[in-house]
Parts: sequence; C-alpha cells; structure tokens
Amino acid sequence: MIDLRARATDPEALDLGVAPEEALRSLADLRFVNRWLGNRGRLLGAVLPYLRSSDRPRLLDVGCGSGDVAVALRQALGGPLAAVGVDIKLLHLQAAPAELLRVVADAHRLPFAAGTFDVVTASLFLHHFDQSELPDLLRALYALARRALVVNDLRRARVPYVFGKAVFPLLFQSRVSIEDGLISIRSSFREPELRAAFAAAGVPSVRIERSWPYRLLAIAEKPPA
Repeated sequence: MIDLRARATDPEALDLGVAPEEALRSLADLRFVNRWLGNRGRLLGAVLPYLRSSDRPRLLDVGCGSGDVAVALRQALGGPLAAVGVDIKLLHLQAAPAELLRVVADAHRLPFAAGTFDVVTASLFLHHFDQSELPDLLRALYALARRALVVNDLRRARVPYVFGKAVFPLLFQSRVSIEDGLISIRSSFREPELRAAFAAAGVPSVRIERSWPYRLLAIAEKPPA
C-alpha cells in the first residue's frame, strides 16, 4: 500500500518535459480536471469579490498551464479584467486563449513589482514544489497582491489516490496525465503542512478551508492600506 504520511518528492513528467503532442494532450486533461474536479466554483467565489471591488481589476495566475482558470475568472467577472498568466513553458502558454496576457517566467523570479495585481492565484500549482521552497515562493506571491493571494490545491488522502488509480485511465487522454495525476496526489498537502508553509513565509491571517473534492483553499488577505 502506498505511503501517504509525507509529501512525495517525485518529479512529474510534464515538468521535466515530454513530446509536444503528449504535453498538449495532458494540458487538455488538466483543463478537464480544472472544470469538473478542480474546485472551480469555490475558487471563483473566493476571488471574484476582490476583483469586483476594484476599479481596474488585475489578476495574476501563476503556473497557469494553458490559462483556463484565469479565463474562467475573466468570464465570470463579466467586465474588463487585465488577466496575466505565467508559466515556465512556452508551449503551455501557446495553448492559452488570446485574451489572456501570457508571460513565460520562473515562479521564483517573476518580473512584476510588489502590489501590481489585485489578486494572485496559484491553482493546483504549489504541490510541484518541495516544502523547503514554499516559504520564499509564498512570500513573493503575497507581495505581488494588493488584495489577496488565493491558493487552490489538492488535499493528500487515500480516497483520492484510490479513485485516481481506478478512474484516471478512463478519464484522461494522456498517459502522462495518469502518471502525473497520481504523483500530484502524493505530493499534495495536508492542512497543517500548507498552514506551516504560510507561517514560515510570514504571511499573516491566512484562512484555509477544506472543500470538495479533497481540496484545500487558502486565502491570504492583505490588511487595508
């Protein structure tokens, strides 16, 4: 039986690099996950109030893949939104819709000034990093947000792992998605681990909630200026 007591550190194939056609199939699978299994409704509900209260709303989605989460937020807002998607791989961004402003960059070295965006989001992204890397990353992302940093990620547990073993081969087009999906579950967080990462980053007053299906939503709101 797989040991889920600690976060796995295995690299995912999509991060290491796969053939372009395989990567595009895997990105399509990720869009499916984000739409149907990615806690999108709760994420939208957390982010939209911050955007709606801004005269000129600006959003940064870090590790955006092909940009579907940022585009869903833009559509749900129903008004002008400067939405920027960052990914380290150009191929991923080339698959993103044209309305997303796309930037190729390393999440550790983002080319933006502090407070540039109303909201910074990281959806199903943080589990790609070792626990030791998270404080610096969270501190940097929080600094870029004027209103809030919102993190949506997987909650490590046996139920989603067993589900994935049984169902991912039926749901996904790409073998990479099947393998990486199971690694993602093993690399994901339990609530104390995510809370500890925010604490180590010195990010105050973070709210972390469990939501369906086996997700953690963390909202780090900036204090009023």
